[in-house]
Amino acid sequence: MTMGATTPAATAAQNQKLKLGMLLLKLRTFIALFLVVVYFGFMAPNFLSMANLVIMVKHVSIYAFLAIGMTFVVITGGIDLSVGSIVGLAGMVAGGLLYKGLHLPIFGVTIYFHLPMVIIITLLVGTLCGMFSGFLITRFNVAPFIATLGMLYIARGTALLLSDGKTFPNLVGSAELGNTGFPQLGAGTLLGIPASIWILIVLGLIAAYIAAKTPLGRHIYAVGGNERAAVLSGVRVNRTKMFVYMFSGFCSAIAGLIIASQLVASHPASGEMFELTAIAAAVLGGTSLAGGRGTIGGTIIGAFVIGVLGDGMVMMGVSSFWQMVIKGLVIVAAVVVDQFQRDLQSKAALQED
Repeated sequence: MTMGATTPAATAAQNQKLKLGMLLLKLRTFIALFLVVVYFGFMAPNFLSMANLVIMVKHVSIYAFLAIGMTFVVITGGIDLSVGSIVGLAGMVAGGLLYKGLHLPIFGVTIYFHLPMVIIITLLVGTLCGMFSGFLITRFNVAPFIATLGMLYIARGTALLLSDGKTFPNLVGSAELGNTGFPQLGAGTLLGIPASIWILIVLGLIAAYIAAKTPLGRHIYAVGGNERAAVLSGVRVNRTKMFVYMFSGFCSAIAGLIIASQLVASHPASGEMFELTAIAAAVLGGTSLAGGRGTIGGTIIGAFVIGVLGDGMVMMGVSSFWQMVIKGLVIVAAVVVDQFQRDLQSKAALQED
């Protein structure tokens, strides 16, 4: 009698605990962002000032561009280690086209492109880098880690070759050549909001729409959830993987353009270690490294956590060495929490059965 009376109550209590645990895990990025903002708001002078918030959001947008592309890649069960190097390459391509043009020794001429064409060429270069990684992965069955690691070195080496390791400075263009306006891409505003934020809003909305409302988005989740089942369901797995790596390269090129525009100069070392920040933002936002789960909105919030944490530590005078340690701990913690969430989901599924 006692056993029969207490078992349903104990089961209900356990279910409630599981539901509460799952809810907290789903809201973990919001909670982390709230705690970080509150902490630095008290500890760092002027942290919540309007001027600092604008600067901070501009920094976050760089991480968010990379993390959005990384999210699609990770959802498919892959990884892209080349995003930081593509950032550097994209900046050098744009800087080279603006600073010295495209020299054609065969014809003895140098071509200077208008700014819109410079942007298009740069975005195309980033997309082609992603396509190369995707081609290795889909056609030659190279592991994503190895393929994108190779692309990391190729892109970084090419960026160095374009200027022999030097910087392209003073990228303001020339009115006579018709290539002015590049600094406005990173420093310009519309309705008082920086241009980079508007670009992030547009890119985020497009990516979120693709993920939630299109067949392509469903295919991306299907590939990451169970690739074999996706193949049997008629999903074109290779095309889907090609898209996510091309899109990641495209997003990296946007980040490279924004950074070069903000600095009004391009350096081949730009974007170093950005790939780890992008992965951390995606995982913090709820994207599973095992694939099959993640949202664009969560990733953007994860990028805010990383950005706020970084800027807050700078304002408090934390050593750059300790900043690296703390960011590494954040990545490890995010992976551990992700694993814990998967375990809870498995338990919940077993109890439902």
